[in-house]
Amino acid sequence: MGVLSALAILALLIVVHEAGHFLAATWQGIKVSSFSVGFGPVLFERQRRGVQFALRAIPLGGFVAFPDDDPDSGFDPKDPDLLKNRPIPQRVLVIAAGVIANLLFAWAVLLAQGVVVGIPDGFNATGGILVAAVQPDQAAERAGLKPGDRLLGLGGQPLGGGSQAVQALVAAVKAAPDRALTVEIERNGSKLQLPLTPANQGGSGRIGAQLQPDGIELFRRAKGPAEILQQANHDFRQIIRRTVEGFVALATHFGETASQVSGPVKIVEMGAQLAHQGGSSLFLFTALISINLAVLNALPLPLLDGGQFVLLLLEGLRGRPLPERLQLVFTQSGLVLLLGLSAVLIVKDTSQLSLVRQLLGH
Repeated sequence: MGVLSALAILALLIVVHEAGHFLAATWQGIKVSSFSVGFGPVLFERQRRGVQFALRAIPLGGFVAFPDDDPDSGFDPKDPDLLKNRPIPQRVLVIAAGVIANLLFAWAVLLAQGVVVGIPDGFNATGGILVAAVQPDQAAERAGLKPGDRLLGLGGQPLGGGSQAVQALVAAVKAAPDRALTVEIERNGSKLQLPLTPANQGGSGRIGAQLQPDGIELFRRAKGPAEILQQANHDFRQIIRRTVEGFVALATHFGETASQVSGPVKIVEMGAQLAHQGGSSLFLFTALISINLAVLNALPLPLLDGGQFVLLLLEGLRGRPLPERLQLVFTQSGLVLLLGLSAVLIVKDTSQLSLVRQLLGH
């Protein structure tokens, strides 16, 4: 059920994004030819008011297509209701609407969290730090750490509990690149001591493990709508800030951060784990992925919304569209990049799943 929940959330977020484009176009009277979830061959379709609504075989996103893209559509190329014949501000709205839809949806999810779950009210720490995930071939795995282990001490000193314990451990790891450390863990009721040597990445230690406080986050009923709104706004700003910082770190320190990039398989695995935790986890997962989709699509890369915005910006500066051949090369290069990156990430994430690694004898 956890995997199904994660897949349903990803599908919903794709629909939300494409619905933003679709509604922004139809609201302005711009003709739309299809609304698709996924790419490739059509698995299921339905025609309604001249629009094809389709579910396609490759679940790596979706798209809204316009008659402008089809030379055999039968529409007059000078039809004022074609997207390409509309003023640039109207086309900008259509392109930006997907990002806006994901951001608004994330904010609405955070509001729903305040209504359904409540307002965060501290953390009931049971002591220790939980190892939520371990990256293959990194320091944590080489030391013998496994998901589900509870870190109790470092160098003979107890770690304590809560988010402060996680921050203290992360700081100690960062300050000890290539230095041998000893961690005390609890696994299945038994206590063990393991040698741990953080890898040196740019002078900072890194072990390749996802850590979180061991315990239960506490919630209370909101005092009123104003508190729910205030909490949602705070969480929304925090997630956006951290997401943007993550993309900036990827661009500026690609060699150090590229291994942390996850594809759809890893995202589904994370969502499945959070679904089992219940509580606020799925709300935060949904908001986080929705905001990540918004920021990702805003990047000025071919085939993404940001790339289409760049083409419109150049058209506005030139006073006329770029040559069709150049636009086609730009779009096709983006398609190759997207499919290639998706394939690499799917293979990488699939190979790191615990079941696959067991089958391969790792």
